[in-house]
Amino acid sequence: MNLANLFKIAFKAIANNKFRSFLSMLGIIIGVAAVIIMMAIGQGSKESVRANIAKMGTNVIMIRPGAETMGGVRQDPSSMQTLKQADYEAILAQKKYVTYVSPECSSSGQVIYGANNTNATIYGVSLDYFDIKQWELSDGDFFTEEDEKKSAKVCVIGQTIVTDLFGEGADPVGKTIRFKSIPFRVVGVLKAKGYNNWGMDQDNVIIAPYTTVMKRILAQTWFSTLTCSAITEELTDQAIDELTTILRTQHKLKDGDDDDFTIRSQQEMMETMSSTMDMITIILVVAAAFSLLVAGIGIMNIMLVSVTERTKEIGLRMSVGARGIDISNQFLIESVMISLAGGVFGVLLGWAGTWVCGFFNLPTSIPMWSIVVSFVVCTVIGVGFGYFPAHKAANMDPIDAIRYE
Repeated sequence: MNLANLFKIAFKAIANNKFRSFLSMLGIIIGVAAVIIMMAIGQGSKESVRANIAKMGTNVIMIRPGAETMGGVRQDPSSMQTLKQADYEAILAQKKYVTYVSPECSSSGQVIYGANNTNATIYGVSLDYFDIKQWELSDGDFFTEEDEKKSAKVCVIGQTIVTDLFGEGADPVGKTIRFKSIPFRVVGVLKAKGYNNWGMDQDNVIIAPYTTVMKRILAQTWFSTLTCSAITEELTDQAIDELTTILRTQHKLKDGDDDDFTIRSQQEMMETMSSTMDMITIILVVAAAFSLLVAGIGIMNIMLVSVTERTKEIGLRMSVGARGIDISNQFLIESVMISLAGGVFGVLLGWAGTWVCGFFNLPTSIPMWSIVVSFVVCTVIGVGFGYFPAHKAANMDPIDAIRYE
């Protein structure tokens, strides 16, 4: 029996039992759709995280005081005060692979203008910080180096602060706000950045000279962070080595002594986040893939029922010359057709599901290879779970099959 006839017989058998065939496909449809949606959410989330980190610059390097914590052990407070003005100046004087360097310290509290108030975080930084973080102004100017030297009470604010204190579309430049009772004159307004992947409002910020924040608000002489940027992303490792050497020399650390600071790059953070998202995606896909296993068992069950119902038909085909391989191929093709049809509808449902996810602001991105894998898996399920019923049909005795009631 040629292949074309086998496909015609398989299609006719499926068409004669439409509802039963649809129920067999349903498991495949749901399984494939679930796998595609999970993979799309995982891939979309990973791309979104990478894009957000890339916006901050993939060549950004962060230096924090204290050695890297292990096992959640709390460090001595003095170990968190190791980054000083002298370290900042040494890096500025000796850097070769680093372009920009900025100290960073921060404090959270209430900010007031007239009868309006809101909670915000004030960051003390240098002018280089705006280049490192790629901040741009929508109005006004940045503070100056002279402001840093004089610890001037000036600041640049984000769009959320503008809306909460001054109202939508207001011009706050030149006006004075108060943070923890200390007046700050607004000299500039930052362009909106919106929320990041961790749900933080990037526009709810006040940025002032680091000298002002350290002296007038925090009353401290150390930095919480030194933020730097390498010349290029490719030179990040060399920049980290250079910074490590400078700081170890500054802190008079001997060979064998542990660093009393921790250096991390955005590139490293991106790789860590990507691997984490990949692991989450794998877990979600494996969970969704179990429905495909259940669907395969359903197909095998339906095919066994079909073999039993068509026992007499099988006997008649064998009696007129059909070989066991022909009978086996007939049921295998039928099983594969059900699986592949379910795969097609599953892909369409999965695509529709990712489209719906967009309404809930879930980042999605369907990788094309996931569709190819879905069809390969459907074919494997069709052959794998259709083999036993096909083998059973092929090994029937024609005489007994014809007599079957």
